[in-house]
Amino acid sequence: MTARREGYLRERYHFFHLRDSAGQERDFHFHEFDKIVILLSGQVEYLVEESSYALRPWDVLLIKHHTIHRADISREMPYERIIIYLDGGYVARTAPEEALMERFYAADSGGHLITPDAETRERLGRLLAELESELGSSRFGRGTLCDTLLMQILICLGRASRAALPAAASAKRCGEARISEALTYIQENPAAELSAAALAARAHLSPYYFMRLFRAETGYSVHGYVMQSRLMHAAKQIRGGVAAGEAALNCGFADYSAFYRAFRRQFGAAPGSIKGAPSDVPAAATLRGGQQKDRP
Repeated sequence: MTARREGYLRERYHFFHLRDSAGQERDFHFHEFDKIVILLSGQVEYLVEESSYALRPWDVLLIKHHTIHRADISREMPYERIIIYLDGGYVARTAPEEALMERFYAADSGGHLITPDAETRERLGRLLAELESELGSSRFGRGTLCDTLLMQILICLGRASRAALPAAASAKRCGEARISEALTYIQENPAAELSAAALAARAHLSPYYFMRLFRAETGYSVHGYVMQSRLMHAAKQIRGGVAAGEAALNCGFADYSAFYRAFRRQFGAAPGSIKGAPSDVPAAATLRGGQQKDRP
């Protein structure tokens, strides 16, 4: 996966209120500036580094500069959102004692999402509407008032950030559950299509995010885990009397020579030599979630 740098910020901040009649899928990208996304309507899932967020109206997503992210947007309904590009350095210089950007940097631990309560949503809506109105005007004091409104928005979000902690924990539990389901499927279906793309589709995740989450939860790449699981299944069948070639096919190996080489690397013995001799196959340590892991 290659993420590209996207967008630019020439001002201290830039405000967008966007409405799309058709959805789209964005590629992974990152910015040199910080970014606030506020969903107003539509259906969108944001993939941010190792976290996934299915946004609801008035959910707020904080994306720190250089953070890789992507939006998967449903085409079934219009997508309306407010996006603010933000120079965090400007904010820090303006109100250093308030630490208004602290929530962005705490988001590195997975807490990118803020879910405001009803009172906060109402106040946030008023502030955003006033900021949008002032930005489109030429009234006296426009610039200073806009700066003040931006600071009020950041304060509002900072006060609501405690609500992000349960949301982050919920996202983590959801990711753990999806990986657990994938591990069960791998163990029960060794001959199935078990590529990262196929497993990600079953989990309703992007391949990139699924692979990152899989490694974070198991310590293994998808390919490495699948290979080892298949070899374990094949060894069990061979010890039970199944011919090596048949066991290889049963466990998803179409190329016997590739299976033979992988088997010897894993167990230090040819597949046929372990038939009826369970003690010839080295014991395996246990992977997280009750799965099998080869010895280091």
